[in-house]
Amino acid sequence: MAQQALSLLFFFIFPLTFTVILVSTANSNVYVQCSELNFTSTTPYESNLNSLFTSLAESASVYNFNKFQISQQNDDTVYGLFQCRRDITSPNCKDCVANAINQLKTTCPISTGGQIQLEACFMKYDNKAFFGAQGKTEACKRCGPSIGYNSDVLNRIDGALANLVGGNGQYFRSGEFGNIRGVAQCVQDLSLSDCEDCLSEASRRLRSECETSAEGDMYLGKCYIRYAADQGN
Repeated sequence: MAQQALSLLFFFIFPLTFTVILVSTANSNVYVQCSELNFTSTTPYESNLNSLFTSLAESASVYNFNKFQISQQNDDTVYGLFQCRRDITSPNCKDCVANAINQLKTTCPISTGGQIQLEACFMKYDNKAFFGAQGKTEACKRCGPSIGYNSDVLNRIDGALANLVGGNGQYFRSGEFGNIRGVAQCVQDLSLSDCEDCLSEASRRLRSECETSAEGDMYLGKCYIRYAADQGN
């Protein structure tokens, strides 16, 4: 399957220390979800799922995003994709995807569908087609300590998130706004307009649910947006 390219947008260049921290925690688990429906072992679906995992793992050594549909019979079709964060190396992407597969096999051993978000990569599979479909269900959120109603900092957070949402047609966006660092990404099976729509919703929920937090993460089904204020500023 042809590579679907990602472009990288910087509002400003991240300090090297921030990049190192992100890469060093590449395999940290953010969340994992399993479907309630199960498949029966030693069936064609299990065989197709294993083939899917193999295809995803092999593709991750070359691309940072790919999707596959594996089927022998229509009733046993499995759909799956992976995506790595754009700012990590190919070896780290491959390692993260392998880790994601192992965790899914352990946590969702007989689930017909599952998805996992690690710090550096995302993976999803299902027995129903989902490529190109929006995913704005909240999967995970994290709010940092409150800074109270510090209008200067809160305005900078609003500015950083607005820059991330209006990322000029990029699937991966990162940068700084004053002392606020931010990063956002959409799964590349979305159209760019659906990506912006997803990030707009993620930003809205993040500001609502982490209203006075110095840092926050909001993960929806097909996108995420994150920010953090430099300590001491």
